[in-house]
Amino acid sequence: MTPRRKIDFDAGMDALRTWREQGDDTPRRQQMTAVRFCLEELEQRHPGRAVEVRVPPAGAVQILKGTTHRRGTPPAVVEMSMPTWLRLATGDLSWDEGDAAGLIQASGQRTDLAALLPLFDGRDLAVHSQSADAGGL
Repeated sequence: MTPRRKIDFDAGMDALRTWREQGDDTPRRQQMTAVRFCLEELEQRHPGRAVEVRVPPAGAVQILKGTTHRRGTPPAVVEMSMPTWLRLATGDLSWDEGDAAGLIQASGQRTDLAALLPLFDGRDLAVHSQSADAGGL
């Protein structure tokens, strides 16, 4: 069963677009929304409970079908900072670049998420921006 979204898609895209435009100057609340939105999107696209993706302090999701984790430390964990997660989710950073730079901590099986990212690219954000500017929301 696919989890329900907590963040409205348009609100999430707005927060993500704001982060893309403002970078480190993005207000923390909007940055947290962008991170959580991208985590929800990953969870929607790749449901399951085999791998836990953590982006402290914003949140964590479990993804990919396979072994089911219910309690304690999951057998497969991926963790990174909020800026790293947003850069991965938008294609500003590749998985291999982030891993080589030590920006990603991953342990366990199936923790290479290169094939699942990016979630959005510049075209996605531009299309959403044009829709918002035209009053399409």
